This record gives sequence, C-alpha cells and structure tokens, in this order.
Amino acid sequence: MPQDHTQLEIYNRAYAFALDVYKITYLFPKEETFGITSQLRRAASSIGANISEGCGRRTDKDFIHFLHISMGSIKECVHFLNLSKDLGYIDNNSFALLNEELEAIGKMLTRFTQKITAINY
Repeated sequence: MPQDHTQLEIYNRAYAFALDVYKITYLFPKEETFGITSQLRRAASSIGANISEGCGRRTDKDFIHFLHISMGSIKECVHFLNLSKDLGYIDNNSFALLNEELEAIGKMLTRFTQKITAINY
C-alpha cells in the first residue's frame, strides 16, 4: 500500500480534474452555487481526497474501500456533468474534454484497484 498519495499518477490526475471542475463551475449561474456547482465540486474533489485518505489507512483492505468510494464519486461527477451540459452550463466541447478525462481516471482507478486486490486476495 502506497504511503505518499502525491506519488500516484491516479491521484495527480484526479487532483487536476478537480481543479478543472472548479475553474469551469466558476462560470455557472449564481443560483446554482448551493446546487449543481457545490455538488459537482464536492464529487470531483472527493475522488482524490478518498485516494489520499486510503493511502493513510493501515491495511490494503481499508485502502481498497476508499478506492471504491472514489469510484462512486466518479459516477456522481458523470451525473452532474451530464446535467450541467443539458442545462447549458457547459458547452459540448468542455463536456467532452471533462468527460473523457473522467473516463480515463475511472479506467485507471479500476486497474489500480484490481492490482491492489490481486496482491492481497
């Protein structure tokens, strides 16, 4: 189990994704501050935060648990990105870029979780 989450490519990609989400949601309507803006930001930042927290746990079983929570946050981001696109808060190009990166992070997370699981079970 890695101890320093900042050395993980998956963490760094998740962190960069969260920064991108914060930047794009800055342009969302002010009436969404406590709605979609807050929810999407929370979900996006949760991906990396749970990887970080998992790295700080004592067992690989606990680490895997937090990786699964990160995957849930990815799925939550998918929902809010689609909603944001359909409401016209983000354009199709921005949506495609964010969604593509989110898919890549999800695939990386799946492979990483499988690797950690295979080592332990």
